Amino acid sequence: MKIIFAGTPHFAASALAALLREHRIVAVLTQPDRPAGRGMQLAASPVKQLALQHDVAVLQPATLKTEQVQRSIAALDADVMVVAAYGLILPQAVLQLPRQGCLNIHASLLPRWRGAAPIQRAILAGDKETGITIMQMDEGLDTGDMLLHHACPIAANDTAQTLHDKLAEMGASSILEALRLLQENRLTPIKQDNDAACYAAKLLKSEAQIDWRQDARQIERAVRAYNPFPVCHASLNGVAIKVWQAELCLDKRGEPDKCCNPGKVIAVDKSGITVACGKDALRLEALQRPGGKAQPAAQFLQAMPIKVGDIFDAN
Repeated sequence: MKIIFAGTPHFAASALAALLREHRIVAVLTQPDRPAGRGMQLAASPVKQLALQHDVAVLQPATLKTEQVQRSIAALDADVMVVAAYGLILPQAVLQLPRQGCLNIHASLLPRWRGAAPIQRAILAGDKETGITIMQMDEGLDTGDMLLHHACPIAANDTAQTLHDKLAEMGASSILEALRLLQENRLTPIKQDNDAACYAAKLLKSEAQIDWRQDARQIERAVRAYNPFPVCHASLNGVAIKVWQAELCLDKRGEPDKCCNPGKVIAVDKSGITVACGKDALRLEALQRPGGKAQPAAQFLQAMPIKVGDIFDAN
């Protein structure tokens, strides 16, 4: 098959790598190079880097809405376009260019978690599972017919990064399966239940600020969901501290500790810094000071002593 691939981050690059092994990729669409790193130098996306390594033509339009860009895509004469975390809206004029349309690799079990941040929102919500849906794209936001889906359990210690990696691998194998079924004319489109849909809004840095008045369970989910971005954070005596790993505190009966005075440090030892929340308590196990690196609590405490009775700053 002649395939156009559209994607930008590492999640998409995993799928592209799999496709390159089995199919002919006639071109790659990816976001324009962006400033990155401390020097803010222009950097190519992971998808662009991989495409260049395999001598695949790369197109980086700022929009797909111009006639010139659409003519360039049409000239590729593709059978299908595969889309994964591309970052640009595909207008109807582009959706209908490939002979068999555009297939999207989406990191959720649609119609749950349509939108930009399905992995993080699934963890935040306490979902027990998520997965990959291969979808026939239409003009809506992740509203197209479902062609294939595979479930993935969410482990109790999964972060957005670990779950991302599992789903990237699953997405790569799923699109290969979907293309095989497409060639065999064995894909059956299934309409989404719009009444069951929910929206995975784009992540904001502001939402990662810890509100100690919340239930410790919800804060623990946030620590995992916002790792590695935007990373949960809180201030103590005016010093901003990032929290990379935390654990719900349990008493000897296996029940969460009952605490009060949200934000107050109630225990400190090598295993972590235990902080009271609106309900129950949370042990902070990996932390980061401004200008430093993420460290286990024992090392962090050597550089920034924290004692019982200290209170994290209110929001």
